[in-house]
Amino acid sequence: MMWTDGMAWLFVGAALFIVYVLAGYPLLLGWLARRAARPVRKQRVRKTVSVIVPVSDGERWIAGKLESVLALDYPRELIEIAVVSNGCRDRTEEIVAEFAVHGVELLRLEAADKALAINHAVERAKGEILFFTDVRQRLDPGCLAELVDCFADPEVGVASGEAVILEGTTHEEASVGLYRRYENWIRDKLSRIDSVFGATGCIWAMRRELAAPMPAGTLLDDVHLPLAAFFRGYRLIFDGSAKAFDYPTALDIEFRRKVRTLAGVYQVIGAYPALLGPANRMWIHFVSHKFGRLLLPWALLATAISSLFLPWPWGMAALASQAAFYALAAADAWAAEGGALKQASSPARTFVVLMAAAACAVSILVAPGSRLWKPTEVRPATPQKH
Repeated sequence: MMWTDGMAWLFVGAALFIVYVLAGYPLLLGWLARRAARPVRKQRVRKTVSVIVPVSDGERWIAGKLESVLALDYPRELIEIAVVSNGCRDRTEEIVAEFAVHGVELLRLEAADKALAINHAVERAKGEILFFTDVRQRLDPGCLAELVDCFADPEVGVASGEAVILEGTTHEEASVGLYRRYENWIRDKLSRIDSVFGATGCIWAMRRELAAPMPAGTLLDDVHLPLAAFFRGYRLIFDGSAKAFDYPTALDIEFRRKVRTLAGVYQVIGAYPALLGPANRMWIHFVSHKFGRLLLPWALLATAISSLFLPWPWGMAALASQAAFYALAAADAWAAEGGALKQASSPARTFVVLMAAAACAVSILVAPGSRLWKPTEVRPATPQKH
């Protein structure tokens, strides 16, 4: 009897945790964002900016990327541009050299990880503001000015923009895009309260004096660097008016990306253990959002196991509902594109795959982070006009 009661409490606790992380916390966050918002005192300012573009074998994207950087609506005399070639073996360096006439500097490094490449560029940077952007995404011309204007507020240490995912052609891509929009909603609300826990990797900026060297093997440079500013008392804000445009990704690619990013959260907790306690002024939000996501797959496993020991008819109902959901996710592989089933099965499959990625992320505890780095592959499409 005690065993059955224990399993019942495990089921209830795990189920409540899942509901809280997926729905309860977002509702609470939305309420707090309305009741306790701290507006950023944004106004037009002009500061010197060092644009840093780390790249590894990016010949497919680098020319378009530099064209979008050079098209930024910001005084050219205030910008320096550095492309960090991280052991490129393709034509990336040759293409970058063609932009030298426009003041683009090429920094060559032997194959190293991204964190060390960024460290090298930061050491050489002279701008008051460091602007980090990845090689694949096109930048909106006004994005840099929007981010720099945020630094008129002396409380802001890091400002990041929004990665707009272009519309996909399949339900799978649409579901991944929906998940990313959900994440952007969370980031916007956190920013309204105080700070996000990191930056949007392809479009973010920080005060030069707050940048600290990152250790080799850092998986999330766009989290590790901003958190150094956060723990010095600065805000990390999200500004959706600054935009970069990215391509939709297939679910298998998103799975690998999420394994890396969630493994990076474990790594960040190791580097900043204060995230989990009251020394973090937003620790409840970090535990509810970031840490909660790491625990979700294990909570789902706990509900499945404990369901086996629930009394009739509750156990059967719990098992049947879970089985139906996972069957719906499995059916997505065979559902016809554009059909009614696909509209329901694709989001379910996306959720299951992302939970699997969260479970696999624990591998960072026993494997080196370098094994998790994989290039993000996208469809060869042209960004739409926005």
